[in-house]
Amino acid sequence: MRIFRNLWSKIALLPMIATAVIIFFGGTIWTVVYSFTSSGLLPRRDWVGLAQYERLWSTAKWIISIQNLALYGFFSLIFTLVIGFVLAALLDRKIRFEDTFRTIFLYPFALSFIVTGLVWQWILNPEFGVQGVVRDLGWTSFTFNPLNDPDIVMFGLLIAGLWQGTGLIMCIMLAGMRGIDDDIWKASRVDGIPAWKTYVKIIIPMMRPVFVTSVVLIASGIIKLYDLVVAQTSGGPGISSEVPAKYVMQAMFGGQNLGQGFAASTMMLLSVVIILVPWALLEFGGRKRG
Repeated sequence: MRIFRNLWSKIALLPMIATAVIIFFGGTIWTVVYSFTSSGLLPRRDWVGLAQYERLWSTAKWIISIQNLALYGFFSLIFTLVIGFVLAALLDRKIRFEDTFRTIFLYPFALSFIVTGLVWQWILNPEFGVQGVVRDLGWTSFTFNPLNDPDIVMFGLLIAGLWQGTGLIMCIMLAGMRGIDDDIWKASRVDGIPAWKTYVKIIIPMMRPVFVTSVVLIASGIIKLYDLVVAQTSGGPGISSEVPAKYVMQAMFGGQNLGQGFAASTMMLLSVVIILVPWALLEFGGRKRG
Protein backbone atom coordinates (compact mmCIF):
# COMPACT_ATOMS: atom_id res chain seq x y z
CA MET A 1 0.00 0.00 0.00
CA ARG A 2 1.16 3.54 -0.78
CA ILE A 3 0.68 4.69 2.80
CA PHE A 4 3.38 2.27 4.01
CA ARG A 5 6.01 3.43 1.52
CA ASN A 6 9.02 5.09 3.22
CA LEU A 7 7.40 4.22 6.54
CA TRP A 8 10.44 4.99 8.70
CA SER A 9 10.81 8.41 7.09
CA LYS A 10 7.22 9.20 7.93
CA ILE A 11 7.69 7.98 11.49
CA ALA A 12 10.75 10.23 11.83
CA LEU A 13 8.60 13.21 10.81
CA LEU A 14 5.99 12.59 13.52
CA PRO A 15 7.73 14.71 16.23
CA MET A 16 7.96 17.69 13.87
CA ILE A 17 4.33 17.28 12.81
CA ALA A 18 3.23 17.00 16.43
CA THR A 19 5.21 20.13 17.33
CA ALA A 20 3.63 22.09 14.48
CA VAL A 21 0.12 20.96 15.36
CA ILE A 22 0.39 21.44 19.12
CA ILE A 23 2.49 24.62 19.30
CA PHE A 24 1.55 26.54 16.17
CA PHE A 25 -2.05 25.54 15.59
CA GLY A 26 -2.76 24.96 19.27
CA GLY A 27 -1.24 28.30 20.23
CA THR A 28 -3.18 30.08 17.51
CA ILE A 29 -6.50 28.60 18.62
CA TRP A 30 -5.67 29.38 22.26
CA THR A 31 -4.94 33.01 21.37
CA VAL A 32 -8.18 33.42 19.42
CA VAL A 33 -10.28 31.81 22.17
CA TYR A 34 -8.82 33.96 24.96
CA SER A 35 -9.29 37.12 22.89
CA PHE A 36 -12.96 36.83 23.91
CA THR A 37 -12.08 36.99 27.62
CA SER A 38 -11.13 39.73 30.05
CA SER A 39 -7.73 38.17 30.77
CA GLY A 40 -5.39 40.59 32.50
CA LEU A 41 -1.99 39.67 33.85
CA LEU A 42 -2.90 35.97 33.62
CA PRO A 43 -5.30 34.11 31.30
CA ARG A 44 -8.77 33.49 32.71
CA ARG A 45 -12.02 32.19 31.26
CA ASP A 46 -14.11 35.27 31.93
CA TRP A 47 -16.03 35.55 28.66
CA VAL A 48 -16.83 39.08 27.51
CA GLY A 49 -17.77 38.43 23.90
CA LEU A 50 -16.57 41.08 21.46
CA ALA A 51 -15.77 43.62 24.19
CA GLN A 52 -12.00 43.42 23.58
CA TYR A 53 -12.48 43.99 19.85
CA GLU A 54 -14.81 46.92 20.44
CA ARG A 55 -12.28 48.47 22.79
CA LEU A 56 -9.50 47.75 20.28
CA TRP A 57 -11.18 49.54 17.38
CA SER A 58 -12.16 52.48 19.56
CA THR A 59 -8.54 53.07 20.66
CA ALA A 60 -6.78 55.88 18.81
CA LYS A 61 -3.39 54.21 19.24
CA TRP A 62 -4.57 51.09 17.40
CA ILE A 63 -6.14 53.09 14.59
CA ILE A 64 -2.93 55.09 14.14
CA SER A 65 -0.89 51.88 14.12
CA ILE A 66 -3.08 50.46 11.35
CA GLN A 67 -2.75 53.65 9.31
CA ASN A 68 1.02 53.66 9.78
CA LEU A 69 1.31 50.04 8.74
CA ALA A 70 -0.83 50.66 5.65
CA LEU A 71 1.35 53.63 4.65
CA TYR A 72 4.59 51.77 5.31
CA GLY A 73 3.28 48.62 3.64
CA PHE A 74 2.15 50.31 0.44
CA PHE A 75 5.45 52.06 -0.23
CA SER A 76 7.53 49.15 1.04
CA LEU A 77 5.81 46.71 -1.30
CA ILE A 78 6.11 48.96 -4.35
CA PHE A 79 9.68 50.13 -3.81
CA THR A 80 11.02 46.73 -2.74
CA LEU A 81 9.63 45.06 -5.85
CA VAL A 82 10.79 47.83 -8.20
CA ILE A 83 14.27 48.25 -6.73
CA GLY A 84 14.76 44.50 -6.35
CA PHE A 85 13.75 43.88 -9.97
CA VAL A 86 15.91 46.70 -11.34
CA LEU A 87 18.98 45.52 -9.42
CA ALA A 88 18.35 41.95 -10.56
CA ALA A 89 17.99 43.10 -14.17
CA LEU A 90 21.30 44.98 -13.96
CA LEU A 91 23.09 41.96 -12.51
CA ASP A 92 21.46 39.71 -15.09
CA ARG A 93 23.42 41.55 -17.77
CA LYS A 94 26.44 39.56 -16.50
CA ILE A 95 28.42 42.60 -15.42
CA ARG A 96 31.93 42.42 -14.00
CA PHE A 97 32.26 41.75 -10.26
CA GLU A 98 28.71 40.43 -10.17
CA ASP A 99 29.45 38.24 -7.13
CA THR A 100 30.81 41.23 -5.25
CA PHE A 101 27.79 43.41 -5.97
CA ARG A 102 25.41 40.58 -5.11
CA THR A 103 27.13 40.11 -1.77
CA ILE A 104 27.03 43.83 -1.02
CA PHE A 105 23.32 44.10 -1.80
CA LEU A 106 22.42 40.94 0.13
CA TYR A 107 24.60 41.68 3.17
CA PRO A 108 22.05 43.88 5.01
CA PHE A 109 19.59 40.98 5.05
CA ALA A 110 22.04 39.05 7.25
CA LEU A 111 21.67 41.71 9.96
CA SER A 112 18.87 41.69 12.49
CA PHE A 113 16.25 44.44 12.36
CA ILE A 114 17.52 45.72 15.71
CA VAL A 115 21.01 46.28 14.27
CA THR A 116 19.56 47.80 11.11
CA GLY A 117 17.35 50.12 13.16
CA LEU A 118 20.23 51.30 15.33
CA VAL A 119 22.48 51.88 12.32
CA TRP A 120 19.87 53.99 10.56
CA GLN A 121 19.00 55.79 13.77
CA TRP A 122 22.61 57.01 13.81
CA ILE A 123 22.62 57.80 10.08
CA LEU A 124 19.42 59.85 10.39
CA ASN A 125 20.44 61.53 13.63
CA PRO A 126 20.29 65.33 13.09
CA GLU A 127 23.45 65.96 15.11
CA PHE A 128 26.00 63.56 13.61
CA GLY A 129 24.06 61.86 10.80
CA VAL A 130 23.31 62.99 7.25
CA GLN A 131 22.01 66.40 8.35
CA GLY A 132 25.04 67.09 10.53
CA VAL A 133 27.52 66.05 7.83
CA VAL A 134 25.88 68.18 5.13
CA ARG A 135 25.73 71.20 7.44
CA ASP A 136 29.40 70.76 8.31
CA LEU A 137 30.13 70.97 4.58
CA GLY A 138 28.61 74.46 4.45
CA TRP A 139 24.90 73.96 3.72
CA THR A 140 23.78 75.17 7.14
CA SER A 141 20.10 75.41 6.16
CA PHE A 142 19.91 71.77 5.08
CA THR A 143 17.31 69.78 7.05
CA PHE A 144 16.89 66.01 7.02
CA ASN A 145 15.43 64.76 10.28
CA PRO A 146 12.65 62.27 9.46
CA LEU A 147 12.72 60.33 12.73
CA ASN A 148 11.78 63.43 14.73
CA ASP A 149 9.08 64.64 12.34
CA PRO A 150 5.65 63.04 13.03
CA ASP A 151 4.54 63.69 9.44
CA ILE A 152 7.35 61.74 7.75
CA VAL A 153 8.67 59.44 10.48
CA MET A 154 7.31 56.35 8.70
CA PHE A 155 9.42 57.24 5.67
CA GLY A 156 12.50 57.23 7.89
CA LEU A 157 11.56 53.69 8.91
CA LEU A 158 10.89 52.85 5.26
CA ILE A 159 14.45 53.77 4.26
CA ALA A 160 15.87 51.31 6.77
CA GLY A 161 13.37 48.63 5.77
CA LEU A 162 14.24 48.95 2.09
CA TRP A 163 17.96 48.81 2.85
CA GLN A 164 17.43 45.58 4.77
CA GLY A 165 14.99 43.70 2.55
CA THR A 166 15.69 44.74 -1.04
CA GLY A 167 18.72 42.46 -1.38
CA LEU A 168 16.70 39.31 -0.72
CA ILE A 169 14.08 40.23 -3.32
CA MET A 170 16.89 41.04 -5.76
CA CYS A 171 18.32 37.53 -5.35
CA ILE A 172 14.89 35.92 -5.79
CA MET A 173 14.28 37.98 -8.93
CA LEU A 174 17.74 37.19 -10.26
CA ALA A 175 17.18 33.47 -9.74
CA GLY A 176 13.92 33.77 -11.67
CA MET A 177 15.63 35.60 -14.53
CA ARG A 178 18.43 33.03 -14.71
CA GLY A 179 15.78 30.34 -15.09
CA ILE A 180 14.49 31.84 -18.35
CA ASP A 181 15.73 30.26 -21.58
CA ASP A 182 18.48 32.24 -23.31
CA ASP A 183 16.77 31.57 -26.65
CA ILE A 184 14.15 34.17 -25.69
CA TRP A 185 16.83 36.84 -25.44
CA LYS A 186 18.42 35.69 -28.69
CA ALA A 187 15.07 35.89 -30.48
CA SER A 188 14.36 39.37 -29.08
CA ARG A 189 17.77 40.62 -30.24
CA VAL A 190 17.24 39.17 -33.71
CA ASP A 191 13.85 40.92 -33.92
CA GLY A 192 15.42 44.18 -32.73
CA ILE A 193 13.27 44.41 -29.58
CA PRO A 194 14.78 46.76 -26.95
CA ALA A 195 15.88 45.13 -23.71
CA TRP A 196 13.44 47.14 -21.58
CA LYS A 197 10.50 46.07 -23.75
CA THR A 198 11.62 42.44 -23.53
CA TYR A 199 11.55 42.69 -19.76
CA VAL A 200 8.11 44.34 -19.70
CA LYS A 201 6.37 42.27 -22.37
CA ILE A 202 8.03 38.87 -21.96
CA ILE A 203 10.22 38.43 -18.89
CA ILE A 204 7.90 39.90 -16.24
CA PRO A 205 4.84 37.84 -17.33
CA MET A 206 6.99 34.69 -17.28
CA MET A 207 8.14 35.54 -13.75
CA ARG A 208 4.64 35.67 -12.26
CA PRO A 209 5.33 32.91 -9.67
CA VAL A 210 8.50 34.75 -8.61
CA PHE A 211 6.57 37.99 -8.13
CA VAL A 212 3.82 36.23 -6.17
CA THR A 213 6.38 34.65 -3.84
CA SER A 214 8.14 38.00 -3.41
CA VAL A 215 4.87 39.75 -2.57
CA VAL A 216 4.03 37.13 0.08
CA LEU A 217 7.49 37.46 1.68
CA ILE A 218 7.34 41.26 1.68
CA ALA A 219 3.77 41.34 3.01
CA SER A 220 4.54 38.92 5.85
CA GLY A 221 7.49 41.09 6.85
CA ILE A 222 5.34 44.21 6.76
CA ILE A 223 2.65 42.76 9.01
CA LYS A 224 5.11 41.70 11.72
CA LEU A 225 7.06 44.98 11.63
CA TYR A 226 8.25 45.56 15.20
CA ASP A 227 12.01 45.43 15.79
CA LEU A 228 12.76 48.24 13.36
CA VAL A 229 10.31 50.58 15.07
CA VAL A 230 11.56 49.78 18.56
CA ALA A 231 15.19 50.31 17.55
CA GLN A 232 14.65 53.57 15.64
CA THR A 233 11.79 55.45 17.28
CA SER A 234 10.16 53.35 20.04
CA GLY A 235 6.87 54.40 18.48
CA GLY A 236 7.57 58.13 18.61
CA PRO A 237 7.46 61.02 18.29
CA GLY A 238 4.46 60.53 20.54
CA ILE A 239 2.59 57.66 18.92
CA SER A 240 3.22 58.74 15.33
CA SER A 241 5.16 55.58 14.42
CA GLU A 242 3.16 52.99 16.33
CA VAL A 243 2.53 49.67 14.53
CA PRO A 244 0.20 46.76 15.39
CA ALA A 245 2.94 44.38 16.58
CA LYS A 246 4.19 46.98 19.04
CA TYR A 247 0.64 47.59 20.22
CA VAL A 248 0.31 43.85 20.94
CA MET A 249 3.54 43.71 22.93
CA GLN A 250 2.65 46.84 24.87
CA ALA A 251 -0.84 45.56 25.71
CA MET A 252 0.33 42.12 26.82
CA PHE A 253 3.52 42.95 28.70
CA GLY A 254 3.35 46.70 29.33
CA GLY A 255 -0.34 47.08 30.09
CA GLN A 256 -0.75 43.55 31.49
CA ASN A 257 -3.89 43.11 29.43
CA LEU A 258 -3.65 39.73 27.72
CA GLY A 259 -7.21 39.87 26.39
CA GLN A 260 -6.54 43.11 24.51
CA GLY A 261 -3.22 41.79 23.21
CA PHE A 262 -4.87 38.57 22.05
CA ALA A 263 -7.57 40.55 20.24
CA ALA A 264 -4.96 42.63 18.43
CA SER A 265 -2.98 39.47 17.61
CA THR A 266 -6.10 37.88 16.16
CA MET A 267 -6.65 40.88 13.89
CA MET A 268 -3.05 40.55 12.70
CA LEU A 269 -3.64 36.85 12.08
CA LEU A 270 -6.70 37.73 10.03
CA SER A 271 -4.63 40.04 7.85
CA VAL A 272 -2.11 37.22 7.28
CA VAL A 273 -4.92 34.87 6.25
CA ILE A 274 -6.23 37.49 3.83
CA ILE A 275 -2.78 37.51 2.19
CA LEU A 276 -2.09 33.77 2.22
CA VAL A 277 -5.46 32.55 0.94
CA PRO A 278 -5.30 34.47 -2.38
CA TRP A 279 -1.66 33.38 -2.77
CA ALA A 280 -2.61 29.72 -2.25
CA LEU A 281 -5.45 30.03 -4.74
CA LEU A 282 -3.16 31.65 -7.32
CA GLU A 283 -0.42 29.09 -6.86
CA PHE A 284 -2.38 25.88 -6.43
CA GLY A 285 -6.00 26.57 -7.28
CA GLY A 286 -5.58 26.41 -11.04
CA ARG A 287 -3.39 23.30 -11.13
CA LYS A 288 -5.04 20.14 -12.36
CA ARG A 289 -4.23 16.84 -10.83
CA GLY A 290 -2.61 14.37 -13.17
